[in-house]
Amino acid sequence: MKKNIIAAVFLCLTMAPNALANNTNDFHKLLNDHWEQANQEKVFFRTDSDAFRMNGTLPEFNKTARDRRAAFNDEIKQRLNHIEERKLNTKDQISYKIFKFERQTEADSYNQPGHLFPITKLFGYHTYFADAPANMSFLKARDYEDYLISLADFPRYNQEHITLLQEAISTGYTHYCKSMEGYENSIRQQLVKDPKDSKLFGPFKSYPPQITAKQQARFTEQGLKLVAEKIIPEYQAFYDFYTKDYMPNCRKEVGISSVKGGAEYYKSQIKFFTTTNMGPKEIHELGLSEIKRIRGEMTTIIKKVGFKGNFKEFLTYLRTEPKFYAKSEHELLARAALVAKTVEGELPKFFGLLPRTPYNIKAGKRGAYYMPSSGDGTTSGTFFLGTKNLSAQPLYTLEALTFHEGVPGHHLQTALGMELDIPEFRKTLYHAAFGEGWGLYSERLGKDMGFYQDPYSDFGRLTYETWRSCRLVVDTGMHAFGWSRDKAISFMMDNTGLTIDEVEAEIDRYITWPAQALSYKIGEIKIRQLRKKAKDTLGEKFDLRAFHDTIIGNGSLPIAILEEIVNEWILSQK
Repeated sequence: MKKNIIAAVFLCLTMAPNALANNTNDFHKLLNDHWEQANQEKVFFRTDSDAFRMNGTLPEFNKTARDRRAAFNDEIKQRLNHIEERKLNTKDQISYKIFKFERQTEADSYNQPGHLFPITKLFGYHTYFADAPANMSFLKARDYEDYLISLADFPRYNQEHITLLQEAISTGYTHYCKSMEGYENSIRQQLVKDPKDSKLFGPFKSYPPQITAKQQARFTEQGLKLVAEKIIPEYQAFYDFYTKDYMPNCRKEVGISSVKGGAEYYKSQIKFFTTTNMGPKEIHELGLSEIKRIRGEMTTIIKKVGFKGNFKEFLTYLRTEPKFYAKSEHELLARAALVAKTVEGELPKFFGLLPRTPYNIKAGKRGAYYMPSSGDGTTSGTFFLGTKNLSAQPLYTLEALTFHEGVPGHHLQTALGMELDIPEFRKTLYHAAFGEGWGLYSERLGKDMGFYQDPYSDFGRLTYETWRSCRLVVDTGMHAFGWSRDKAISFMMDNTGLTIDEVEAEIDRYITWPAQALSYKIGEIKIRQLRKKAKDTLGEKFDLRAFHDTIIGNGSLPIAILEEIVNEWILSQK
């Protein structure tokens, strides 16, 4: 008996390395196969939609392609079942958890009608296509060749999306009428008389020196012809469809729950964007609680600046006082650049890990947002600052906005994620609760870093925080509890310092993009909770720099996996 036990132990010891190697090799091959297929499809599940850049033939969005991707995802899930997580090393175990979570989430998504919404009040497939060239690098002849292929493929791409929108009409999954009024202007902008005035002709207006004169002439001629004969007519076709077919069939009720199956779809979107199992009621009440807490801090600042009046009167003062608004686009960009450059100097005090990729600040036409780099070293990240309507971007929120979109917010986290030694699929992942939660956390971190010395700027920070808290209330209010658009607008006006233009734009965003806006506050609250837990547990051993490196040092994460990683880090520090 004893000899048998010894033999069995010896057999296990001799077999373990091979078994471990096979398990690890199989997992890595699985990840590589999946990534290769994603690159062939040019559809990367859960990536930031703002990061769209064309590269040769465009992705397919017809039913055949969708079914093909669903079948491949099921195949990958089955192969993943044969991988033993416990036999992987710690680094691979994290990748395993994330990959498994993503594949199940993707599988769930094929059972929902999300594909029927390729447009929202904020953007659409057509705006991403038109804006893409400005965020791409054209350094080689191959870049121009691929771009010409993309332009030539747009008619097919456009018609596939129109087919999706036709399906949306037939199933009732169209957008709410009032929220989409005027949206046709985003299409009309591309209907230029002279094709040389099209955004999509931009890359042919200047060339790098390595492109020969002969090549330039050919690219320009082909580009001009494609824009004139393919691109503009297709935008006209989309404009005609949108105005004549889509809008006459727009949804008459605000909430997505008004559509058959809409309540279930809303719950699926909550799970997708927050990566939690929270329900609408829980989220709604959390928002009300946060608004109450933040209001106390805001009231303290109002007293500090000596304002004689109530809360609503102070908000009116902020919205109408000229000194709180830039006089020109240049002034707004310059002020943001100064904030950005100043905070960069403070980063080493709060982070051990910093990205190499730089970012710039540009004027944007649809408000403020961050565009990540391409990740291949040929482009930088970009913080687009809304300059179209200066009255919609008060200066007292500029510090918080810059921290959120630039550093230590989106740029630092996203650029670092692309530079980490992690599997490729993780480098471009974008979990909204993690990314937007980190952005909102970064706004508050600015206070730890010594900013917001002006009490009005600190009030602006709190305005942004209460704004994100209001989202929890109005988003669930409209999509789960029957709130009207006007009720949501009134609630936001009463509780934030946003202007009426900003509030109306925000409410229409939430109506046409259900649950996405919930991610900010839910993610930020979790990060703050984890920081408090780490500090309370570790006491004097707590290192804020190491905590931040742990949070953003593994790329984008679902909330549950983030919590698990931080808890393990806390134990390691003890």
